[in-house]
Amino acid sequence: MSAAATLFTPPLRGATAHLADELQAGRVYRREDLARLSNAVDRHLNELVSTGLLKKLAQGLYYAPKQSNFGPLPPADEQVVRGFLRDKDFLVFSPSSYNTVGLGTTQLYNSTLVYNHKRHGVFKLGNRQFDFRVKPRFPKKLTSEFLYVDLLNNLEELAEDRDAVLSQARTKLMSFNQPRLQQALDSYGNMATRKRVREWVGG
Repeated sequence: MSAAATLFTPPLRGATAHLADELQAGRVYRREDLARLSNAVDRHLNELVSTGLLKKLAQGLYYAPKQSNFGPLPPADEQVVRGFLRDKDFLVFSPSSYNTVGLGTTQLYNSTLVYNHKRHGVFKLGNRQFDFRVKPRFPKKLTSEFLYVDLLNNLEELAEDRDAVLSQARTKLMSFNQPRLQQALDSYGNMATRKRVREWVGG
């Protein structure tokens, strides 16, 4: 909280103060998480938001900001997504991660992809937009082989020279760990990507 907020915000009392004491800085909360600790949760939430002890991310979704010398810190993407989905099984990454694979891609993207099993669509959570995509399978963490396969899956969506990327992808194919690449293709590749790589290997 800023010094100005401290000067002009009346001290919290009673049940609101008790709820504030239960908050953990950096944690994302759903309304129902806090309703168990309050007999008038909406009034208490409004009071906590007005003091800056909670910030609203979306309807029914809040976080308790950590404070730094530069003001409140935003929550980690993983915390936001976990709270939104009420699930721990997801993969969060930026399409800019494709640039690490060495296929000549250079574009930087503001979007954040969330592969998951529950929600599909673009949602604004706080000041960020997350592109949720339901996928049957995805790894627990990013690997070069997964990014290679996923880039080829999504090539039509990317702001890149498609033919140049495909040429680089074919040239770099054998530089990857082949068992891990095959596993990534089998687990995460769409039909077009699997067909394309088979033709490259066969050719």
